[in-house]
Amino acid sequence: MRTVTSVNVNGLRAAAKKGFVEWLAETSADVVCLQEVRAEPQQLSEDVRQPEGWHTLHAPAAAKGRAGVSLYSRREPDRTRIGFGSAEFDASGRYAEMDLPGLTVASLYLPSGEVGTERQDEKLRFMDEFLTYLEGLKKRAAADGREVLVCGDWNIAHQEADLKNWRANRKSSGFLPEERAWLTRVFEETGYADVVRALHPDQEGPYTWWSYRGRAFDNDSGWRIDYHVATEGLAARAVKAGVERAATHDERWSDHAPVTVTYDS
Repeated sequence: MRTVTSVNVNGLRAAAKKGFVEWLAETSADVVCLQEVRAEPQQLSEDVRQPEGWHTLHAPAAAKGRAGVSLYSRREPDRTRIGFGSAEFDASGRYAEMDLPGLTVASLYLPSGEVGTERQDEKLRFMDEFLTYLEGLKKRAAADGREVLVCGDWNIAHQEADLKNWRANRKSSGFLPEERAWLTRVFEETGYADVVRALHPDQEGPYTWWSYRGRAFDNDSGWRIDYHVATEGLAARAVKAGVERAATHDERWSDHAPVTVTYDS
């Protein structure tokens, strides 16, 4: 069995003070993928930057205090990579991957976007480049007899079941028709699978992000934007998936919750 967890930490230094360190000490995960780290490695305390028993890969953004992804693996990786060969995005702290036996696992923080702004244009450019990379990654992995798992904050709710207030968000970034169609292409054209949805086909959610505004968390008025996206062979071996939702609002250490999947190895 191999267990993988993905979570957007909404600033790792802040999360570390609110419960992330304790969570990491208790997790049974073999690999942990983090997004929105928002820190240089040297700004992290030792128990966060290089915790005992973990091999870490940190990919901070060139723009300080923004984005940033990290990977934690109990097993030493055979190879690591930061970025996906993009002149525009490789220094933006949005993608990193590790090769483990039989598996390439990646942490992704896709841009969030904002309708009618350059941020949305940036998001669309990222999506276009990244789809091409995903296609190539799958082919290269297959040639090596490997599976691929891209975990992270994809910042798109794919279906109406993936956000509580979908009617009010049809013109919002994260649920735009063109974004949802792009994610459909990831799943249908490139042959990746939405692991959590495959295991919970008829469920609303399970949501992974709740705004800090209002009582979104208490009312479970959330979005499912954090995914395990896997090649079909690995997806077929997923045996259990869930969202580690905090018991109360005050116990949260991020506005996202960890998404954890166990795969039969």
